[in-house]
Amino acid sequence: MDAETAKGFLLPMTVAVAALGSGLGLGKAVGSAMEAMARQPEAAGKIQTGMIIGAAFIEALTIYALVAVILLK
Repeated sequence: MDAETAKGFLLPMTVAVAALGSGLGLGKAVGSAMEAMARQPEAAGKIQTGMIIGAAFIEALTIYALVAVILLK
């Protein structure tokens, strides 16, 4: 297998791994936030704000991986 073929195979796999990690991270973040809101409904606004900011950072990492793959192609 030459370098171009390996690159063509590994770049999409990189995005897949990044998307899988992002999905797992978002699932854990949202699940934990839901549990926290159920325990303390009066703090739901602050918990939700923190969760949304964290979700944006997690999604940004996935987008960075996608952009890196597009630039390397």
